[in-house]
Formats: sequence, C-alpha cells, structure tokens
Amino acid sequence: MYETLEILRDGAVATIWMNRPEVHNAFNEQLIFELTAACQALDADASVRVVVLAGRGKSFSAGADLNWMKRAGAATVDENLADARRLAGMLRVLAEMRKPTLARVHGAALGGGMGLAAACDICVAGEGAVFATSEVKFGIIPSAISPYVLRAIGARQAYRYFQSAERISATRAYELGLAHEAVPVDGLDAKVGEIVTALLQGGPLSQGAAKDLIRAVADKPVDDALVEDTARRIASLRATPEAREGLAAFLDKRPAAWIADKP
Repeated sequence: MYETLEILRDGAVATIWMNRPEVHNAFNEQLIFELTAACQALDADASVRVVVLAGRGKSFSAGADLNWMKRAGAATVDENLADARRLAGMLRVLAEMRKPTLARVHGAALGGGMGLAAACDICVAGEGAVFATSEVKFGIIPSAISPYVLRAIGARQAYRYFQSAERISATRAYELGLAHEAVPVDGLDAKVGEIVTALLQGGPLSQGAAKDLIRAVADKPVDDALVEDTARRIASLRATPEAREGLAAFLDKRPAAWIADKP
C-alpha cells in the first residue's frame, strides 16, 4: 500500500516504520501523504490500541528531504503554502490520534524529525540519538513543528534552540522533557515494549479522553469554567460501559476485558 512506509502489526500494536533509509527517512510529498493516510487508517481501526513510529536504517528522520526543499525554493508562494499546509496537517493528524502514540528514536531526529518525535505522546530515545531544530541554518524557521516542540520543551528553551540550531543529545532531550526516556541503544526496544505493555492496561476510551483532557486543561487558568469542564468529563465517563467494566474487574480481582488485547 505504501512506497515510503512499512506498517507492521503485532497484536494490538501497530508500528509505522518510515522506510527511506537511503536518505535517513527524510520526508518528501509522498511520505507526508502516506504518513497522514496511515495515521488516519490506524486511528479508525478499533483493533489497534497503540501506534509506534520508528525509522528504518541509521536514523529516525533527518527532517525534510533536501530535494523537496530545493523544489520548494523554486515554487510560488501559493505552492509553498499548499506544501506547508500538508506538512502541518500530517503533524496534527499524528498529534491528535485518539490512541497512544510512541516515537522510537535512534540516530538523527532533525528538523521535522524532531517535530515527529514531539508530536507523539511519548518519546523514547536511544543513546546516540541527536535532535535539533536546524531550520535557521537553511534560512527558514521550525514553523509547522513549533506547536509540538513548544509543548515538549517550553518557550524558554525554544528561544535557545530555535535560534541556535544546536544538536541535542538523547540525555539532553530527556532533561528538556522532549524524551521521556533516554536508554542504551540495545535497550531501546525493551523500553518501548515496557511502555507499550503499560499502555495496553488502560481502557481505550479513557486513554482518548485523557488526551482530550490534557489539551483542555494545559496552560489554562483554574477558574469556574475549567472546574466545571473537568467535573463534566469525569461524570460522563463514569457512566460508560468501559468504566463499569474497569471497576468490576478491579473489584473481582481480574484483568479488564480490554487487557486481552496484547501485543
């Protein structure tokens, strides 16, 4: 189905492998189109509980394909705007998936590659992974990825890295909050598997609702409207079959029904 991706299924876990190793999984029009379509398809597939994003070869993703960038430099403003909208749309589709997403990062995660890692809910980086918002070196800005990188590292750190384009190690990415874990490369898959196993314990509906909750509450003042919104969210979930099953399973000291969905 895809020229630039490989989708592997292991039970309830789907791994999207970016598969352009010869260019370090740099993305062009085709990869942007296919990654958008793959995320939409997996999000609509009820048998998929967790989505892992990874890269074949030596890198996670080196960002934008230089040939694609060169073509953009010769394109009209309207053509560039259409391209930028497709890139921004792809990142938003990834970021707003209803199910948990996890970036498995090794090697380079530069520019848009860092944006992909930040757009996922969770990021696990292997030792030797290198991140950067390198766009200013090419006379541009990390515009499409900025909402996701900013929510990961905050505005104060972004002032430095958006302007300096410095390389960020896996350890530094962990310190900044970009990576949730920084592990030896030979332990990367084990750590990803550990987190995936934990994710599969949660109710699918409640996990999607938890993501909505974060977006609704983050950086908002605690006022009457926010308190009322949070009260309504929990009240509506308590009445769902998933919540009733979760409580019954706890009281009966048995796994909830959804835990049968194992990788």
